Amino acid sequence: MDAAYDAEPWSDFAAGMAGAAAALAGLLFVAVSINIQTILAGRGIARRAAQALVLLALPVFLSLALLVPGQSDTALGIELLVISAVVGVALAQQARPSARAPQQPVSSWVTTTVLPSVVVTVAPLIAGIGLLTESLGGLYWLPVAVALALAAGLVNAWVLLVEILR
Repeated sequence: MDAAYDAEPWSDFAAGMAGAAAALAGLLFVAVSINIQTILAGRGIARRAAQALVLLALPVFLSLALLVPGQSDTALGIELLVISAVVGVALAQQARPSARAPQQPVSSWVTTTVLPSVVVTVAPLIAGIGLLTESLGGLYWLPVAVALALAAGLVNAWVLLVEILR
């Protein structure tokens, strides 16, 4: 069976990503705790912290879904759809135009908030649909979601740790 439509060959990828993303989410908590007063005082900064947490948690949940032993492809496809829906709702709350901090340029907001939110929501959705229909590239959409979620989560963590103090 093609690796795009079979979860078994993805177990090493999932195990590695679950550990890496969990460690990064832990570091995010450290960054937030160091600068909690500044984060809570600034408009939109707490939302950015929430977005970073969702972005860094997404690879953990995608990996956990991939690592469930013996589950059917249908079950995994449905789990990916559910994860995508939950993440989409959570990120949409953080990406509302009214949530943008006034000092953040629109181009920066689109690049660091809107675009990653859309891609990390849509990629697992396509992976789930692809797995259920054996089309669209199946599970090969998951590395796209994971890579962008980690990158965007790290950018947000950097902002929360360093940039807000400038």
